[in-house]
Amino acid sequence: MGQTERPSSPVDASSFQYVVGVDIGSQTCSCCALKPDKSQALKPLEFANAPAGFTQVQEHLEHLGVPANHLLIGLEATSRYGENLSRFLESRGYQLCLLHPRQTHQFAQQRGLRAKTDQLDASTIARILLSGEARRGYVPTELIATYRELVRLHSHFSDEVARYKNEIHAELFVLFPEFRQIFSDPCRPTALGILKRYPSAQACASAGVEAMTVTLHELAPRHYGRKTAEQLVNLAQHSTSAGIAVSARSSSLKILCDQLEHTQSNLAHLEEEIENLLDADRGATGLQSVPEFGRQTVAVLRAELGDVTRFGRADQVVAYAGLDIQVRQSGKWKGEAKLSKRGSGRLRRLLYLAAVRSIRLPESAFGQYYHRLIARGMKKVEALMALMRKMLLVAYRLLRTEETYDPRKVGVAPVPHPPSSGQLAAIAPPRRMSMDIGGQ
Repeated sequence: MGQTERPSSPVDASSFQYVVGVDIGSQTCSCCALKPDKSQALKPLEFANAPAGFTQVQEHLEHLGVPANHLLIGLEATSRYGENLSRFLESRGYQLCLLHPRQTHQFAQQRGLRAKTDQLDASTIARILLSGEARRGYVPTELIATYRELVRLHSHFSDEVARYKNEIHAELFVLFPEFRQIFSDPCRPTALGILKRYPSAQACASAGVEAMTVTLHELAPRHYGRKTAEQLVNLAQHSTSAGIAVSARSSSLKILCDQLEHTQSNLAHLEEEIENLLDADRGATGLQSVPEFGRQTVAVLRAELGDVTRFGRADQVVAYAGLDIQVRQSGKWKGEAKLSKRGSGRLRRLLYLAAVRSIRLPESAFGQYYHRLIARGMKKVEALMALMRKMLLVAYRLLRTEETYDPRKVGVAPVPHPPSSGQLAAIAPPRRMSMDIGGQ
């Protein structure tokens, strides 16, 4: 949408003749136009989230009789559903303001708005623009949008791969538990090829040594032969498999193996695209000079941090990542101090994994920083949090200045006073994230 204001800059609607709130839906949208005195300027309109609907809303707004740039239109950030409409409106000269859903939710809560309909949501968005409390959301550039699309899909496929592997292990446990004596990892290419053809102990036993030998020669002629085939068939003939629902479970196993191979192929394609993107991105050069940051790590940092020039201060980056401390206390009662976790969860997971790995590397400046904090008496969980912040701020500086990483600058600078309770639940190991976190 071409907006260049930082997210911390409040929206000034006083220079616009009308404000318009648009509630985005996957199929339909609603809009509400208000005057500066918050009175209704036009009857609310519901329109399709499609080209015909875009034209309809443009004609509706033209009834206001003012130039397009005299209207301020607010939209919630709703993933991809509002992208086509926002581009359409921007190309027609309208001034747009992207709002974070948290803003509209908090605004409605503060004013006790309990009812929720599309038209009311549109009116709420328009009222936020007039309140002076609205702040423009970040609209990523083409480069950052590309990073986000690729790394988030990569993360999704990585989770899918882990799920398929777990299910294959579970099916194999009842179909042919001895299979792992030959193939310690049943999800390797050769093992998958055998399981797709012979997905149970009964199938392997029926195939016989000759057929199994031929299969192994086709799949991995340099590594497996008749001896392996004999061992596999012998194990199958004496398998402890109970043989319950063999046909159905065999079908499930073959499908899972096929899905795993297909997903891994797509994952490899995504990794190639990410590699090409990193090679062409001069802004990522500084991050790539950090030994503790692998290529996928750099890609996630680029995707999640975006244009770091929109952050006026370093503490804004810390808050964006949800690594700022939230303390609750009242009178004599002192609650626990925890991370706010209001920012990017992907960024926190990445920093956690990168921090844990760097601790184990003796030559890592980040690891040495962590151990010096421990030597100064800081608790492990607090030192880990400080290390995550340090890595984040280093990444922020490298992106902002385009400098090359200098490990000598990762010293024990003054760190924020850690929570006295040490009960930082947010530092607990996050869900699995398969992207690499170390150097290449």
